[in-house]
Amino acid sequence: MNAEIICSPMLGQILGSGGGTNGFDDLLKLLLAAITFAFLAGGALGAVSLTHFLFTLPMRRAERARLFLDLLESALKRGQSVEAMILSIAQSRDRTLGVRFHLLAAHIEGGLRFVAALEKAPRFLPSQISAMLRVGEKLGDLRRVLPACREILRDRPAAVRSAMHYMILVVLLFSPAFVFVVMMTMVFVIPRFKDVAAGMGVKLWPLTQFVFAHTIWLIGFETILFLLLVAAMLIYIGGPQFVRWFQFRELPFVDWIAWRIPWKQKRLQRTFSAMLAALLDGGVPEAEAVRLAGDCTANEICRRRAAQAFAALELGAKLDDAVRAFDHSGEFHWRLTNATHARGGFLTALQGWHEALDARAFQQEEAAAHVVTSGLVILNGALVALITTAMFGILLAALNAVLSSS
Repeated sequence: MNAEIICSPMLGQILGSGGGTNGFDDLLKLLLAAITFAFLAGGALGAVSLTHFLFTLPMRRAERARLFLDLLESALKRGQSVEAMILSIAQSRDRTLGVRFHLLAAHIEGGLRFVAALEKAPRFLPSQISAMLRVGEKLGDLRRVLPACREILRDRPAAVRSAMHYMILVVLLFSPAFVFVVMMTMVFVIPRFKDVAAGMGVKLWPLTQFVFAHTIWLIGFETILFLLLVAAMLIYIGGPQFVRWFQFRELPFVDWIAWRIPWKQKRLQRTFSAMLAALLDGGVPEAEAVRLAGDCTANEICRRRAAQAFAALELGAKLDDAVRAFDHSGEFHWRLTNATHARGGFLTALQGWHEALDARAFQQEEAAAHVVTSGLVILNGALVALITTAMFGILLAALNAVLSSS
């Protein structure tokens, strides 16, 4: 009786009765297949986990900021200092607020005040929120700026999130696979078709000649398009802090681009308007409120426009006239004029204006995401049709040559 079967009937069935060597080879193949399956399953699970992490990163970042503002407001209502609140949460080892919160707590434990520690941990909160909190400390009451902070942390509608996630999915899965297939086809397949056509001496279609003559350009176009989409995805996932790495104080081209993008411009207008309203409700003089509101946008273009409005106020202009530089349509001027005569404060009176800006920004962002992804799919489909037609053109030309010779 074989030793394998003595050890285990199941093992004997796996190894078989044809000898120990063949049975061991079969077992080794089975183990290699299991390892390969586990490796592929782990890779697929890792890819899904990475995609989920990237999809939820902007939302988790905003949710942490909203949670911190809630904790900050609760501490202020209890009469507790912000520093004591942060240290007490850090000592509880709660990881809900992320690693950068504990870095902020470490700076406070080292003796820094809240705002000074916040400057040492700039990536804990969005730059606009940090600027608003600095203004609140200058005013001596952080609660004045909390409503304006919440204005810029409104969650995106589900339709906008779906459109952005669809774009990321196209970039992560569809575009790399398509670029790889196109490159392999043009590098390995098309040259063989060229050789076949040259050997048979057939006359190629003009479309086929165009594709063969511009193979490198087509590959380069697809690669550049893919890199641009990757850059857009990184900007969405990385958020404003990632973009700040490419900003120069002397040449604020990143801020200039942000101001020229329609939905980002509306959010900057919303941020400036909300902070201006909060400061005016807090009794800050108009000129100083305009300057501080411009700083809270964390955008150099807005700061320059706020400086122009500040200079106009210093020369005696009215507030609603001075802020025309932020909205050439005149709607902000009209809204602010009515807010001066409304009851309940500026922030309450301008609430409708802020909601309208948010709605337009979300609509434009969703439309842009759909246009980009749909355009990419259509463009790639057209390129596939172009390459396929060119290759079939060779086959048809060869077939016509054979039929003519016969």
